Amino acid sequence: MVEQLGERRATIVVIGAGQAGLSAGYHLQRRGFASALDEPGGPRTFVVLDADAAPGGAWQHRWESLHMATVNGIFDLPGFPQPPIDPDEPSRTAVPRYFAAFERAMELPILRPAAVAGVHRADDDPHGELLVESDAGLWRARAVINATGTWNNPVLPHYPGAETFAGRQLHTRDYVAASEFAGRRVAVVGGGISAVQQLEELSRAAETRWYTRREPVFLDGEFTPEVTGRHVIEQVTADAEAGRPTGSVVSYTGLLWTPYARAAQARGALERRPMFTAIEPHGVREADGTLTTVDAILWATGFKADLAHLEGLGLRNEQGAVQVRGTRAVADPRVHLIGFGPSQSTVGANRAGRAAAAELDRLLAGPERSALAGSAMRASA
Repeated sequence: MVEQLGERRATIVVIGAGQAGLSAGYHLQRRGFASALDEPGGPRTFVVLDADAAPGGAWQHRWESLHMATVNGIFDLPGFPQPPIDPDEPSRTAVPRYFAAFERAMELPILRPAAVAGVHRADDDPHGELLVESDAGLWRARAVINATGTWNNPVLPHYPGAETFAGRQLHTRDYVAASEFAGRRVAVVGGGISAVQQLEELSRAAETRWYTRREPVFLDGEFTPEVTGRHVIEQVTADAEAGRPTGSVVSYTGLLWTPYARAAQARGALERRPMFTAIEPHGVREADGTLTTVDAILWATGFKADLAHLEGLGLRNEQGAVQVRGTRAVADPRVHLIGFGPSQSTVGANRAGRAAAAELDRLLAGPERSALAGSAMRASA
């Protein structure tokens, strides 16, 4: 079969160039996969498609006040230790600079901006090719490593009357700085880490009200990767491998008494209210029926995995979850999900990138490789 105009080919297409995608690219390269940009007809190649115009993944979009001292820690990219970082520098500049340096040093084949619209099976052959539709054209691949994270899939609950609200509504991903709300009355909705961070900051400049569906649980002590972290990963892994939808990070860890949480408590900002029942033009209707006037509603309600482009593959089970074994989608071993479920942390993303590269290397070394080689030869004939 002759390739259609505009089609390109890579053995493996990596979708996303955040921590997980960069880790996958590094380990594919280490396993002998060449750049599909430099060797378009090569037998073992890969390319990374990134929707952003610049390096940095979702970090380049974080709010201004999120400094390196506040984030929960950025694990080193493989083979590339972080340089000394100013704890007062915004993460939206420090992390992208580090990612960009890694990309240059490793000479990874990254195309951007190249958003992926969809991934489909080329035919009914379970060992056949996948078609990746992107801004960089149509790519034919033997396998896909998905590393799209969650930033582009914010959770936005709908409450009665939301469309009538005369003030401003925004999600965490749209938040920039508290100065925008100086002197205003702001309802902050959500019980996660970002909600508490933004609540603390806003409470310095605005009059805040905090709403959550459940009573937040703050834990004493510190988060210890060796004990707490391992236990959390075991819980999330169990859910992901059982095909159950995974919850938010806080649903597994609880909230810690961080310095910003203590500051918010001292300022009286952690006086949680149960969720309001409706939104009206000038405020929210409280659970007790009273009206609280607010000028803005910040939905710090989290994110879900950004997998819309994979829907054509039918990976979800009857519970609406994508079941995985390690990084591999149970419904299709050609698709691996990293930075997903138990590998959402930066250290987990690194390990998942390595694991996906290793498993796909083994898969492509099996009987399917000869079939793929024959398909590639016929396609180029």
